[in-house]
Amino acid sequence: MAEKLLVTGASGQLGRLVLDELLASGSVKGSDIIAVTRYPSNLAEYADKGVEVRPGSFDEALVLEAAFTDANRVLIISTDSIGEPGKRLEQHKNAVEAAKNAGASHILYTSMPNPGPESKVLFAPDHRGTEQAIKDSGLSYTILRNGWYMENLMGSLPQTLASGKWYTSAGDGKNSYTARADIAKAIAHALASDSTDSKIYTLTGPQALTTDEIAAVVTEATGTHIEVVHVSDDQLSEGLKAAGLPEPVVPLLVSFDANTRDGNFDVVTNDIETLTGNAPRSLQNFLAENKAALGG
Repeated sequence: MAEKLLVTGASGQLGRLVLDELLASGSVKGSDIIAVTRYPSNLAEYADKGVEVRPGSFDEALVLEAAFTDANRVLIISTDSIGEPGKRLEQHKNAVEAAKNAGASHILYTSMPNPGPESKVLFAPDHRGTEQAIKDSGLSYTILRNGWYMENLMGSLPQTLASGKWYTSAGDGKNSYTARADIAKAIAHALASDSTDSKIYTLTGPQALTTDEIAAVVTEATGTHIEVVHVSDDQLSEGLKAAGLPEPVVPLLVSFDANTRDGNFDVVTNDIETLTGNAPRSLQNFLAENKAALGG
């Protein structure tokens, strides 16, 4: 009997891409996959392909345990409950416990690069605590520390290009942005693997770049010059507030720049290629693929 592969958060952007990669692999059938989501109706097209779609919420431990029944390898995609102290870690612990109680043999989890105590990212403790809970579960595991998505840049670059200025407190710190599709492919390969070794992978792009270097790549891709304006954390915070960003979001964004400045995102690995056999795409290639969205 084939192992049952379970994907949580299956109706989210990353979850859908993982499902697509599994189905496209040729080695995994729809009937081998369990997709867990709060919104089962959103995955009707996957149900039509044989995927078993089950309802499940990380806030309801017993419901989640029932959703995990018969799953051998469980992928826990970190939730979007950011900004509510303690909630996200509690949700993740519920998922780890549910996987263990349901009889799963292996847990996979999407974490972040360098989530240790030195991290300035406000939600790093959620990932650090979840990784520890997984290790304490006694199950074998694959922890996938996902690099910052290149897609995150797409949320701010159109406005940056329109103004011609990029305000940052990241200094000369570097970040190895990674395409979500490349991360999803690596996760799908790890999930479909028969490996029971406990391993940690850090999934990064092929190059770590400073904000100035990223701006130069964007300028080359679009033909629009970007001036990088280096500011302090406090100045960045005030600027983001003045720009109308929601109050809870501002310290989170500032923490990203502070973490970059401290060098905690300056990591490049070949783990994506190790898992998939393919090198991850560069920022240059990603921007070329998405040039229309930039307005360039």
